[in-house]
Amino acid sequence: MQIKKIAAHLIALGAMLSLNGCATVQVQDPADPWEGWNRSMQSFNDSVDDYVMKPVAEGYRWITPDFVDQGISNFFSNIGDIRVTINDALQGKFAQSAFDGTRFFLNSTLGLGGFIDLASNVNLPKHHEDFDQTLGFWGVPSGPYLVLPLLGPSSPRGVLGVAGDVAMNPISYTGVYFSSSAVSTAVSGGLGAVNAIDLRADNLENERIASEAALDRYAFFRGAYLSQRNYLIHDGNVPDEDVLNLDDQEGLSPVQPY
Repeated sequence: MQIKKIAAHLIALGAMLSLNGCATVQVQDPADPWEGWNRSMQSFNDSVDDYVMKPVAEGYRWITPDFVDQGISNFFSNIGDIRVTINDALQGKFAQSAFDGTRFFLNSTLGLGGFIDLASNVNLPKHHEDFDQTLGFWGVPSGPYLVLPLLGPSSPRGVLGVAGDVAMNPISYTGVYFSSSAVSTAVSGGLGAVNAIDLRADNLENERIASEAALDRYAFFRGAYLSQRNYLIHDGNVPDEDVLNLDDQEGLSPVQPY
């Protein structure tokens, strides 16, 4: 009898979890009116990641020494400080823009082209500003949640933000540095590929934790994206209830400490 009672409780618990998962999928989020498209696009992106990006990133991590991996991450982060410095100024953060410009100059010279992050050791910390944040600062609404092919979570404003950030990236102008269009295309594409692989390799553990924590992977990434963008655009000055809480989000289970 005791065994039957335990089995009955387990069946009831399984039914409740199943219903909760179904309810999570069916509830329409007002910030996500394009959920059908977004879910199918995330499935496509997940497939590309499973069969292409993740294996390549794991291979990259396996063959690349830690100091080389860190140096490559520092190099692309340093290039990103150009975008950060410009967006600081566009948001009226002139003091921060001066600090970030100094950070870029220091790492580009004494830091051997950005491969060594000296600036962080002299009280010039890394900031994260992009054109999407600048548009938000000036009151441009984000629009609904949108998952883009290959690029992942975004919004209509985020699409404009990506275009602006590309325009601020010197890698986009490799044609100026090389007389041959074929060489410039190869260099630009190669650097972009290395940057994408390096970013994916740096997030292997984060993706694994997210996948294990989420009952609904789609809801997790949507909540994480919207919460992060809200936090960045308001420079962290958001109410506690607007920050993603893994214990309270629909479709999520608490993250277990490792």
